[in-house]
Parts: sequence; structure tokens; C-alpha cells
Amino acid sequence: MQLHDVWFVLIAVLWIGYFFLEGFDFGVGILTKLLARNRPERRVLINTIGPVWDGNEVWLLTAGGATFAAFPEWYATLFSGFYLPLLVILVCLIVRGVAFEYRAKRPEESWQRNWETAIFWTSLIPAFLWGVAFANIVRGVKIDRNFEYVGGVGDLLNPFALLGGLVTLTLFTFHGTVFTALKTVGDIRERARRLARWVGLLTAVLVLLFLVWAQIDQGDGKSLIALIVAVAALVVALVANQAGREGWAFALSGVTVVAAVAMLFLTLFPNVMPSTLDADWSLTVSNASSSPYTLKIMTWCAGIATPLVLLYQGWTYWVFRKRIGTQHIADAAGVTH
Repeated sequence: MQLHDVWFVLIAVLWIGYFFLEGFDFGVGILTKLLARNRPERRVLINTIGPVWDGNEVWLLTAGGATFAAFPEWYATLFSGFYLPLLVILVCLIVRGVAFEYRAKRPEESWQRNWETAIFWTSLIPAFLWGVAFANIVRGVKIDRNFEYVGGVGDLLNPFALLGGLVTLTLFTFHGTVFTALKTVGDIRERARRLARWVGLLTAVLVLLFLVWAQIDQGDGKSLIALIVAVAALVVALVANQAGREGWAFALSGVTVVAAVAMLFLTLFPNVMPSTLDADWSLTVSNASSSPYTLKIMTWCAGIATPLVLLYQGWTYWVFRKRIGTQHIADAAGVTH
């Protein structure tokens, strides 16, 4: 295995980690409209991810930075060709972060309601657009002999990509719903479990359709194994949720996210961005990578920094592991996040 292959795997791991962690963040944000019935319940939902949402986004920053350093040609083509959807995602993430921090700064109901609405939309839109983006990366886009994207925004809105967007939207919502059931007490916990049942069934159908489509187009034996793991884990997560085993349901919904994203990267390799115009114009791990010396330095840096990041993030989740409910929300407006 050469270093560019190693870094393809590492970048896949970073994206898997991001979608696992930020996936339930997005899901909880969506649930502020779908599940919460009043302001205290919305505050409960936001409090479940309040201590961890910003740490989860570190995985996105690291994945983007690693792509820029390890595969600059891939980064350049991706961010120039997908400029508009990635810009929308970036704006949503900025507004979402501001909404978390500013929502409780003033007591007026309209102020808090507007920021809570912003949290909902800036969770839903990226959850959909990430699926559209990655589905296009796997399917391939119009790349010319100079490794430049020559298509338009409309080319990105093809049936496969739109299905991919629906998959990530429903999968992240399900992931967030079982996380909510795991982290809350009382009536909101029971309603989260009931909602997870219906969202999970819809998710299972969409995930199966999308992954089978990807497997037929570009899959092999390894991607087939990942497909089976993803679908099986989702089915068992539904069973665990029905049995009231929230911990298992959340863990297995996470396995679904991991296996589904891993399958996409397995179908992609050794390409990093296939060309639909000519296979010889596709970006691969070899023609899109940095020099071996750059990759060697990056490997040493990653080997030192990654364990530290995992340790502090794991410690954060351990500290804030307890369940919460509306009884933990102060009556005074605005001071609790």
C-alpha cells in the first residue's frame, strides 16, 4: 500500500467520523420542528448536543484540510465544480453555529423562535446537500482532460444524487431520533422512540434503493459486504428501538452510517472523482495526490495529533453522558444552553 492509498483511507475515515457525529447533530436540529412541542422541549433537544456539536465539526475541518494537502487536484476540482452547493453548506454551518450561541442571549420569544427556526433549516439543508455531493462524487461528473469540472449546477441534480440527498436526510434524522431517545427522559423520550420507528422504516427503503443502485453501477465484493452490513444494522437498529434498547439502537444506526459511507468510498477507489466524459480523465489516488515527501510529513503529524483529538472528544462525551428532560430546563428564559 502506497502513501496515497493510505491517505485515501484516512480521508474516508475522517468523512465517516464526521457523518457519524454530525449526522445525529443534524438529526436533532431537524427534530426541533418534528418532535418538540414547545420551547422547553426544543431546549432539551438543543441541550443534548450543546456540549459536542462544535467538536463534531472538527472532523469536517480535518477532512477538508487533509484533502487539500494530500490530494490538491481533487480538492481543486471538487470545490470549483461543487462551488454552489458547498457554499450553501458552509453558510448553513456558519448560521447554525451562530444560532446555537445567540439563541439564548435575549429573552424575547420572537428572538428565540427565529434562531430555533434557523437551527432547523441549517440542519436540514446540509443533511440533504451532503448526500447530493457524495452521490455525484461516486457517480462521476463532467471532468475534462485538464481535470476541470465542465458541467453546470443542473448536472449535479440528477436522480441518483437526489436519491442520495434523501438518504442522508432521512438517515441523519433517524440517527438523531435514536440519539434523542438515548439522551432524554420522560414523554419526549417515548415520542422519539415512536418517531424513530417510522423514520427508520422510510430510511431503510431509501438506503436499500440507493446502495443497491451504487452497487450495480460500480460495486464489487467488498462494497457488497458493506451494503449488507449497512442494511442489516439498520434493520436491527429498528428492532432494538422497538424493544426500548436505545443504546443498541444508536450504536447500530451509527454502524449503518459507517458502513454506507464506507461502501461509497469502496466503490470510488482507486478514483477520487470519476469523469463521465472519458475514464482516462478521471482523478485517481495517484494523479491527484501530493508528493511522497508531503504525504510522509502528513502521516507523522496525523499519527501524533489524531490520538489526542480522539481522547479529548471521547472525554467530552463521557462528561456529558447523562440524560436530560424538561425538568432540567430552568423556568427563567434564556440562560440555559
